[in-house]
Amino acid sequence: MLNGILRKWNVRIGLGIFALALLVAFLGPWVAQSLIGWSGHQVDYHAIGRPPGHGHLLGTNTAGNDVLAQTVLGARGSVFVGLVSAVLATVLAAAVGVPSGFVGGRYDRVMTAFTNVFLTLPSFALTLIVAGYVQGAPWLMIALIIAVFEWPGGARYLRSQTLSLRGRDFTVAMRMVGETRLRLVFFEVMPHLTGIISAMFLRAMVAGIFAEAGLAFLGIGSTDTISWGTMIADAHSQSAILNGQWWWFVPPGLCIAVLGMATALVNFGIDEITNPRLSAAGRRLVKKFHAARAAGRRAAGPAAAETAGRST
Repeated sequence: MLNGILRKWNVRIGLGIFALALLVAFLGPWVAQSLIGWSGHQVDYHAIGRPPGHGHLLGTNTAGNDVLAQTVLGARGSVFVGLVSAVLATVLAAAVGVPSGFVGGRYDRVMTAFTNVFLTLPSFALTLIVAGYVQGAPWLMIALIIAVFEWPGGARYLRSQTLSLRGRDFTVAMRMVGETRLRLVFFEVMPHLTGIISAMFLRAMVAGIFAEAGLAFLGIGSTDTISWGTMIADAHSQSAILNGQWWWFVPPGLCIAVLGMATALVNFGIDEITNPRLSAAGRRLVKKFHAARAAGRRAAGPAAAETAGRST
């Protein structure tokens, strides 16, 4: 299935965008200092609030910082928060939802109640309160806070999918030969959920980036860390929109939008493989089914008419 997914052009484009974002996140300081020539905190006193042009490809903000350098450095804060929060949320969702749906009984009832408690909580409001209480929280703390309130929906969905898998022939056969529950869950059922888990991870990553941007826009988090959210927050506080300084807030917003588009491309590719109705082979089978049914109706038409004539 993995080879089939990687053959899709939209998956390749989406994964390429994610790989580029991760590369920029890791090499951000070196790229800003060596290739751009400006660090995110360095001030050019001769070019304050300057639009894009020679020396500053994306212009500068009202503090004299190079916007391109800050955009490159901001990838580390935003992408790392989204990546860490997505990993933690996906692991929690799989660790709670899959065993709960497979084991059933009292364990399922307890874990379902535990998940429902988190589902009923106002996640963003509580994230805002907790993150605001921890003043100056680093990006790792922000990622942990986002992950705590991001996993319940995925756990609920994985549980429902596991309920449909635990009664399949392969799980019944493996249970009859004496396989343990632990092996059945992680080596038999979990591989059938890889498409769902991967799509869930990508959605959680973009949700984490959006949550970090929202928290930074509201002034929550460390003031020393540069991220796409802090850039948008600074542009808003300095009235960049009213002053027509579009080069300040458009690049970070466009980066977030491009990552969201990459997630959609990868999810569409995964759906085409895992969903039979969307795959090419599945569409051919559906067409054959409808054609066979239509032929059967046409063949049954004269026979039904002849039978009706005999009865009269």
